[in-house]
Amino acid sequence: MADNWSEELLTVFLQTFLDVLPILTVLLVFQLLVLRQPIANLKHVVIGAFYVIIGLALFLVGLERALFPLGRVMAQQLTAPSFLSDGKTDLLDWKDYYCVYLFGAAIGFATTIAEPSLIAVARKAERVSGGTISGWGLRIAVAIGVAASIAIGAFRIVTGTPLHLYMVAGYAVVVLQTLFTPRVIVPLAYDSGGVTTSTVTVPLVTALGLGLASTVPGRSAILDGFGLIALASLFPMITVMGYAQIGHLRRGGSLRRTKEASPAAPHPVDGTGQSIHHGQTDRRKR
Repeated sequence: MADNWSEELLTVFLQTFLDVLPILTVLLVFQLLVLRQPIANLKHVVIGAFYVIIGLALFLVGLERALFPLGRVMAQQLTAPSFLSDGKTDLLDWKDYYCVYLFGAAIGFATTIAEPSLIAVARKAERVSGGTISGWGLRIAVAIGVAASIAIGAFRIVTGTPLHLYMVAGYAVVVLQTLFTPRVIVPLAYDSGGVTTSTVTVPLVTALGLGLASTVPGRSAILDGFGLIALASLFPMITVMGYAQIGHLRRGGSLRRTKEASPAAPHPVDGTGQSIHHGQTDRRKR
């Protein structure tokens, strides 16, 4: 057993090193050949890169050994007929899977709150905005979006409805919201959809989707098991823009977007460094 673990860890470590090698090569080429600058704190950089590779290898092994099997087991237990219908063997309806929807929403919310990339983006947004954008408010808004997306995605798997219907309807809502959301929040809302699909959320959500599709009668793991990540990237954009719209309305604003003033063009400067206004320029011409 120990030999299998050590062999697997060594194999994943070497594979991870090969995956990270192109990134390191690009950085070194630009630093040494393009910028022609020595690498500052070379010892720390080497140690940090080693930690990154070790961390990624351990994370990948942990996914295969723990998270993916856990997701499959929980999906099997949640979709077992004995659990859903109290032992009845009648044909199950989509309403009988309400525990699956609740579990999907709960796991989506919890993993998003703990997502390191979202925490980093929320802190940066709060710092750059001078506190106007609340880091916790942003994280909760994104987590609500992911929770809704996982619940709806589980409903899609149970019912077997096509994924593109949800995606088209969702992006139509995003486009409409973009027209009525303060412009300062729109790029952040779009980025929030991307940072949710990272190290913590993706493994658990993927395991849940594949496990659910493999246990629900008539579903295919290939056709129905994937797609939760796409929904998890879509719905946070809706909830973050909705969060901004609600905050804007509470401050007495209007959803009708006003035309923002463009930044003033710099005035021309004369030979002495004095600013020349248009009136002065016209008088000199005359």
